[in-house]
Amino acid sequence: MTDSYAHQHLDETARIVAALDATVLDRMAARLGALRGRGGRLFVLGVGGSAANASHAVNDFRKLAGIETYAPTDNVSELTARTNDEGWDTVFAAWLQGSHLRGADTILVLSVGGGSAEHNISPNIVKALVYAQEVGAEILGIVGRDGGFTATVADECIIVPTINPDNVTPHTEAFQSVIWHLLVSHPMVKTSQTKWESTT
Repeated sequence: MTDSYAHQHLDETARIVAALDATVLDRMAARLGALRGRGGRLFVLGVGGSAANASHAVNDFRKLAGIETYAPTDNVSELTARTNDEGWDTVFAAWLQGSHLRGADTILVLSVGGGSAEHNISPNIVKALVYAQEVGAEILGIVGRDGGFTATVADECIIVPTINPDNVTPHTEAFQSVIWHLLVSHPMVKTSQTKWESTT
């Protein structure tokens, strides 16, 4: 039956693929290649499901792209200590300060909404990006909806198109994975072969 939810979801997915701006993705890949070339570090920020994606992305950028990469959410002890002692809104900015974020580094935001100070949504991402601007670090984003604060300040930002307002979160979080896998596979970024592709 063609009116099943599965058919609808897959149709939405195909429409998102067709609407993504490949030119932006190529520019993001060029920036990541340049980041590695100058010896900068990549910090991947995400909350909720995007935090899990950030952890996976860290592995891929380190192992397949040779980029020194970290996610603050990978250290739950520090994350919860900072939340408990100073508050949730500053956890990423404080973590980046402790990591001595500098102008040679890059922030990659994975977020459904991109953060909004006005609506108190992902304020930790907003404050982290304000700090990144202060030190002159580059900002990249893979976000949904209108991109929020991330889209307004990023050097490059890909916005996952909203095809169905009821499915913004699942599509955005799914496409975060599609896009970072595209980036680590991009000839300007990839330095190591993946296991199965290297096996004949």
